[in-house]
Amino acid sequence: MSDVLLEVRNLKQYFPVKSGFKTVPLKAVDDVSFTVNRGETLGLVGESGCGKTTVGRTILHLYEPTSGEILFDGQPVTSGNIGHMRKQMQMVFQDPYSSLDPRMTVEDIIGEPLDVHHLCKSRKERREKILELMSFVGLNAEHARRYAHEFSGGQRQRIGIARALAVDPKFIVCDEPVSALDVSIQAQVINMFEELQEKLGVAYLFIAHDLLVVHHISDRIAVMYLGKIVEIADADELNERPMHPYTESLLSAVPIPDPDITRSRKRILLEGDVPSPLNMPTGCAFRTRCRFATEQCGKECPALTDRGGGHFVACWNK
Repeated sequence: MSDVLLEVRNLKQYFPVKSGFKTVPLKAVDDVSFTVNRGETLGLVGESGCGKTTVGRTILHLYEPTSGEILFDGQPVTSGNIGHMRKQMQMVFQDPYSSLDPRMTVEDIIGEPLDVHHLCKSRKERREKILELMSFVGLNAEHARRYAHEFSGGQRQRIGIARALAVDPKFIVCDEPVSALDVSIQAQVINMFEELQEKLGVAYLFIAHDLLVVHHISDRIAVMYLGKIVEIADADELNERPMHPYTESLLSAVPIPDPDITRSRKRILLEGDVPSPLNMPTGCAFRTRCRFATEQCGKECPALTDRGGGHFVACWNK
C-alpha cells in the first residue's frame, strides 16, 4: 500500500466573472500539485484571498474543478464517484457559527452523517455512537439535546469536528478551524486535533494563515500566493530555512516572545499591492512585489522544483 493518501495534480479552479460586457476567468487556483500521506498533516498557508479554502473545497468537489486530477487512495475523484468517497473525506468549516444548523440539536447534527450513510442499525446504536463521538471531542452527554446557539465558539467547533469524525474518515480538510476562536480556546482545539490524529490515524489538510499554529501542528507546510503553491517543505525546514522571498516575508512577520531576538531580526516588508486575480502579471505572480525580480521573472512562471530533501520552491533566483 502506498504511503500517499491524497494526490492533487495540476488542479485549476477558475470562476467566471463579469467584467464590463465580457466574462473573464478569475483564477482562484492555478495549476496546484501536492500530496498528503496517510496520518500526515499538511499545512496550507498564505494571505487572505490566495485560494487556500478553494483548494480544500475543490478537492471535496464542493466546487467542480475546472481541470486537473485528484487521486484519493489511488482512485480518481470525480463528480460521478464523490458520493461514495464522502465517507472517507470530510471537512471542518471555518466559521462554527454558520456551519451548524440552528434548528437541529447537537445529537441530530452529529447523527446526520450516520443517517445519510446508513451506518447504524438501530436508534440505540445511533445514540451510543453519537455519545461516543461527543466524549471524543470533550462534550458531555447532557449537551446532546441542546441547540448550537447555546454553545461557545470553541464548543461549536467541537460539534463540527465530531460531525466530521462520525463516518470514520481517513482525510479531513480543516479550513481555518481555529481562526474564529479565542487564543486559549485555539490551543485546546489544536491539541484535540493532534490527539485525534494519534488515536485514529486520520490525515489533515490544515488551512490557516497563522504560521505559528501551522508550524505547531503540521508535518509539512505548503505556501500559497495568488492561486499557486510557491514553496513546500518539512515544517521545521521551512521555518528555519525558507527559500522563497514570499515565505521569508511571511516568517519575518511572525511575532517571537523574546525581545532580544525581536530587536536583532529584520522585518521584510513587501512593497506594492497584491495583483488582481482577474488581471495577473506575466510570468511569476509575485514578481511585482519581489526585491529579487529579474527580466526572466516577467517572461516565464517558475515551476515548483525540488531543491533537495523534499524542499520544493518555485523561484528563478533562489
